[in-house]
Amino acid sequence: MKGEAMKFHLLIFMVFLVTLASAASFPSVIIVGAGMSGISAAKNLHDEGIKDFIILEATDRIGGRIHKTEFGGHVVEKGANWLHGAEGPLKNPMYEIAKQIKLKSFYSDFSNVSYNTYKQEGGLYSKEEVDAALDMAESNEDYAEKISERFNAEKGKDDDMSLLAGERLNKREPKTPLEKMIDFYSFDGEQAEAPRVTSLKHIIPRPEFSLFGEGEYFVADSRGFESIVHEIAKTYLTYTNDTVNDPRVIFKQVVKEVDYSKSGIVTIKTEDGKVYTGQAVILSPSIGVLQSDLISFKPELPFWKRRAINEFSIGIYTKIFLKFPKKFWPTGKGNEFFFYVHERRGYYAIWQQLEMEYPGANILFVTVTDDESKRIEAQPDEKTKAEAMEVLRKIFGDDIPDATDIMIPRWYSDRLYRGTFTNWPVGYTTEKHNNLKAPVENVFFTGEHTHAELFGYADGAYYAGASTANEVNKLLKKKMSPRLGSLYWWM
Repeated sequence: MKGEAMKFHLLIFMVFLVTLASAASFPSVIIVGAGMSGISAAKNLHDEGIKDFIILEATDRIGGRIHKTEFGGHVVEKGANWLHGAEGPLKNPMYEIAKQIKLKSFYSDFSNVSYNTYKQEGGLYSKEEVDAALDMAESNEDYAEKISERFNAEKGKDDDMSLLAGERLNKREPKTPLEKMIDFYSFDGEQAEAPRVTSLKHIIPRPEFSLFGEGEYFVADSRGFESIVHEIAKTYLTYTNDTVNDPRVIFKQVVKEVDYSKSGIVTIKTEDGKVYTGQAVILSPSIGVLQSDLISFKPELPFWKRRAINEFSIGIYTKIFLKFPKKFWPTGKGNEFFFYVHERRGYYAIWQQLEMEYPGANILFVTVTDDESKRIEAQPDEKTKAEAMEVLRKIFGDDIPDATDIMIPRWYSDRLYRGTFTNWPVGYTTEKHNNLKAPVENVFFTGEHTHAELFGYADGAYYAGASTANEVNKLLKKKMSPRLGSLYWWM
């Protein structure tokens, strides 16, 4: 009997060794996407001793929607641009890293927009008119904060309403073109979607400001905002100068299928025919990608997961850059921003000149969102330039020169992003958001959209990646512990 028992335990031990060898033949974790959340997830796995991961990135760079580009002889940001965190109760990791690497950023002063708001056919609104519209927006936000506090105090309930409903309850719904433009600046300019579709409970008070402070700092550095992502990556990935050369990061790998049909492993297939196998996968693409048909799942994700993905909202926030042979706009303190009011809400509304950030560059940019972004992405750049020039001539006169260059990011049209950042839609419950970030077996989901407070922000992506990595680490430890227990018992 003793000999039979020894044979049995030896067989168990051999199975254990074969299992370990099999597991060692492929990485523990496959991370899809090398944006902020993917890089953060990999760092946290590395810090926990899980170093046999790979990162599959669809493009030829890391950073995702944090993306610098060259325009008019200067580096500008197509995506994330502002830092928060200098004056709040908590330290924003993005701001702290930027400070550590001495990333150049400039305080954005919106306090003088009362003097710089232009009518549709030209001429300035009076300070009193603009201040009245700004007071309306502030009153609406204050009222929304009181309702939000009431909603959040109701334990066990998940009541909500749109920001627009809050404005109506406050009897301060924007009616005039000026009021609508200030409303656009106050809400669409932050959420990339209109108040009628935006959750009051989950937007107000604004977590980014209440946690990290009101100050906003515009990054204007040749290294780009993405240097923050690289600074994180350099703590565990190998680099040559400023270029990632770590073999665990594989570029130009567009994932087309995630197969989790076999227990304990997941298989990833890419458009170029490559196949990768791991014990778990972390998916960090934008929710816009998850809502598209770029990636298929085998088996199909359960209905509760698909519903949570497809009911959340991703906005489009487009900065249109224009370069001129000379400047014709006011510069200096108090003139960084100017607004244009049009009967069409959000039509070339928010302008910023970059003379402080890039002296002598003669660069302006104008921000549009949502449907205007989609419209502009779909038309030729020359048509957009003509529209922008018509607006600028209404403001500054007919004798101003034409723009020599224009640059329009096309986040919505790009199948690898399908939008810029997420917005919490009215009626989307906390339970659905928990489903949004919940894993399906060994398929895990991360990204700014999975953070319950800081969705839409780079810091939200950073925290989400770390949180997801912790969950994956728990799964891997759970999978290993019974085998180790059997080994120790035999020994």
